[in-house]
Amino acid sequence: MKNIFEKKRILVLGGMGFIGSNLAIRLNKFGGDVKIVDSMLPQYGGNVANIDSIKDSCQVNFADIRDQHSMNYLVQRADIIYSMAGQTSHVDSMTDPITDLDINCRSQLALLESCRLYNPGVTIVYASTRQLYGRPQYLPVDEDHPIEPVDVNGINKLAAEMYYTLYSQVYGMNCVSLRLTNTYGPRQHLQGNNQGFAGIFIRMAIKGEKIKIFGTGEQRRDFNYIDDVVEALLLAAASRKLKGMVFNLGAREHYSLLEFVQHLGSFCDFTHELVPFPAEHKVIDIGDYYGDFSRFEAATGWTPRVNLHDGLERTVDYFKSRGHLYWGE
Repeated sequence: MKNIFEKKRILVLGGMGFIGSNLAIRLNKFGGDVKIVDSMLPQYGGNVANIDSIKDSCQVNFADIRDQHSMNYLVQRADIIYSMAGQTSHVDSMTDPITDLDINCRSQLALLESCRLYNPGVTIVYASTRQLYGRPQYLPVDEDHPIEPVDVNGINKLAAEMYYTLYSQVYGMNCVSLRLTNTYGPRQHLQGNNQGFAGIFIRMAIKGEKIKIFGTGEQRRDFNYIDDVVEALLLAAASRKLKGMVFNLGAREHYSLLEFVQHLGSFCDFTHELVPFPAEHKVIDIGDYYGDFSRFEAATGWTPRVNLHDGLERTVDYFKSRGHLYWGE
């Protein structure tokens, strides 16, 4: 990919988190003038250890995306904004829907208003989610699939995504949204049990704890290693042909939860068991899901390159010596 990022002023919202920090590191290598913005609220994965390798070569602003005054100032000189900050727990979105609304919807609209007023020429890439599809009616799920979210998180992410598309259509702003699937890898948020199952399983495997798999374990998913997701985010910002569009990410190979755990077993010593779904998880479970990413592939040439086995090996290797930085020991 041609380097369009050198000397560009790039704002990474949520840049201390999992995906944001990996993205910031890659942008720094490309010579971008990177500014990281993060609230550092512990439940959302912000971790200073994530940017240790670039801490002396990027700017960091500790601010919350819900702070309109800060956003009005921060967006003004940016060439590119990556909107990566968010509340990602589906269970938490049901127990605390107002906070989810505030972070995942209202703040995104406020960001767009800040850009419309103070920097309408900026490029914005928004990290959306496959969760907004709800329970698949067919597989693989493409972008034309019906949208029927099963939780508050999916509804708020959908509303935010539609705001980005609307502002592209009405105001000509250069916004593109990527619907991410199960992303995993180094710097992942592993603390707590309300995040995605992949992070929980990885932490428990490394610690040698018994993994509890809900249901039959036959639920199938697609997985993207973090380096592939970062590549997609870079490509999304590199072309104005994508303005106002929404794309799935995904993978060619799909795995059951049991197969995911079996791959983890190649690198960690642990046991697992099947247990019934807790009620709060069962009501928002989507069953099998894997996405069709052919539209984004046709537009950008993107395709995932790291398979699950190799990606898990890299992930486990990263965390084995760093557990105290991510979940405490």
